[in-house]
Amino acid sequence: MSAAETPEERFRRLATARTNEILRRLKILGNCANRQAYAYTEKDVDKVFAAIEKKVKEVRAKFHPPREEKFKL
Repeated sequence: MSAAETPEERFRRLATARTNEILRRLKILGNCANRQAYAYTEKDVDKVFAAIEKKVKEVRAKFHPPREEKFKL
């Protein structure tokens, strides 16, 4: 990181590296689909992806803070 790095440049650098790491780890998780090496149920798979999808939803929400709703009767 250079001293002149802008917030946008810092975001792009970190978001790119972190996204690539997540994608790499998801690819590695995909190796568990090999039924010759692993035994799992559809319920197991659903639990794994439910946890991943829940976290993705939580993190995505941080990028879009909720709008303040005005009170109405």
